[in-house]
Amino acid sequence: MSAMNPTKTVRWGILGTARIATQVAGAIDATPGAEVAAVASRSTERAEFWAKQHGVARSYGEYRAILDDEDLDAIYIPLPPSMHAEWTIRCAEASKHVLCEKTLAMNAAEGEEMAAACHENNVQLMDATMWVHHPRAADMLRPIQDGTIGELRRVTSAFSFMIEPYLKNKPSHMAGDPQTGNVNFDRIVANELRFQRDLGGGSLFDLGWYNVRVALWAFGDLPSRVSATARYRHDVDINMSATMWYDDDRVAAFDCGFDLSRRKWFEVVGTIGSVVCDDFLRPWIAERPRFWIHGESGQSQEHVSAAPIQEQCMIDRFCQIVRSGELDDTWPSISIANQRVCDAVAQSARTAETVEVK
Repeated sequence: MSAMNPTKTVRWGILGTARIATQVAGAIDATPGAEVAAVASRSTERAEFWAKQHGVARSYGEYRAILDDEDLDAIYIPLPPSMHAEWTIRCAEASKHVLCEKTLAMNAAEGEEMAAACHENNVQLMDATMWVHHPRAADMLRPIQDGTIGELRRVTSAFSFMIEPYLKNKPSHMAGDPQTGNVNFDRIVANELRFQRDLGGGSLFDLGWYNVRVALWAFGDLPSRVSATARYRHDVDINMSATMWYDDDRVAAFDCGFDLSRRKWFEVVGTIGSVVCDDFLRPWIAERPRFWIHGESGQSQEHVSAAPIQEQCMIDRFCQIVRSGELDDTWPSISIANQRVCDAVAQSARTAETVEVK
């Protein structure tokens, strides 16, 4: 990395124009000391349209071209998971720091290759799990670690939403009939990465990634083995339930799915209390990021954290690392750990066997 420069404006390129790219690009531009300077798409027309729509100075009609832009410090990759390894490695070789959408990769082996490429080229790698950067995450972790709820025993979490109405409301730009422009659900499904196994689709990679992260965040280490069940459609899991066994009498469990009402909660339970959050991925009320500490006698206390925008918290932390001139290996390490657990969960669901986490 370059030498420390605390006043540096970090200039970003966006590699792709997926739905999430608009959200993250807005956070970059809203974060002091960061700006979106370029965007790339596989289509010149789409890149130009997206750049004009978002006030971005430069656009490129192929992914490779943005890597030659010497004005850029970092690249955000919102591509499908199947493309993460290739383009993260290419970014690293072009001396660009990488913020990569989750899941990190198609498997942990790819994640290791990505991390190694970034380390060898002295650039930062981080996955775009946003909630861990919000001040509330640190506030919730404190009673988990300081003994307030006793010895840790269990983490339970859920993340789900009804995907059909969501996709009908926010179809992919490729879902329209090329002749008429009309959109129907069959075309939406055909062009939706969540329903394409070879691109990294399925509820585990899209939603369960966050549930696994909750367990790693709360317990601070990996489970020894996992067991999972799933229901499949289009050869991807649309609903997943998993149990993760840890040493020292600890266990974590989660469910995620595309066919259930919207839920985004967790409970961390100790021997004398619990920490509960009903909206850990994004506060239901942005101005009131809340959680509760429950005692074993029925008493509970609501806590409200500071309320910055979590996307901006993530961007700010990433930019601080870039400006510091020193890599933070914590982030690729936790991403690879997250991926290892997801790999084991996926294998268990497909084989109906308990799988050791390796």
